[in-house]
Amino acid sequence: MSTGALIAIAVAVVVVLLVALALNAAARRRNEQRRERAGQLHEEARERSIRADRARAAADQRSAQARRREAEADEQSAQARAERAAAEQQSAEAERLTESAREGHAQAWTVDPDANDNGEDEAFALDERSGRDGARG
Repeated sequence: MSTGALIAIAVAVVVVLLVALALNAAARRRNEQRRERAGQLHEEARERSIRADRARAAADQRSAQARRREAEADEQSAQARAERAAAEQQSAEAERLTESAREGHAQAWTVDPDANDNGEDEAFALDERSGRDGARG
């Protein structure tokens, strides 16, 4: 083998080694860039996850507050229904008592020998009193 051939082979080996080193360095740079980009993506994903957790917590808090308000409204509604029922019961009792009083007056007029025939005035007065009581209560 001639010296020129040996030099050509040596130069070829050096060139191949240089190309291999250049490719290896390029691959390392690409991998480093990818690692950097992956780190950025992980950080962005963590930030989005934190924002999502905060949004979820705020939504849960708002939902709980709405449920509390609904429960309060339900309680107030039930209380209003109970008060209305009590008022209706009280009104019915007042009407029953008024009717009983009318019947008692009517019976007294039929028995009382001194009663005048003007029982209508007393009934009218009784109706007026029961009307005023209904307006007050």
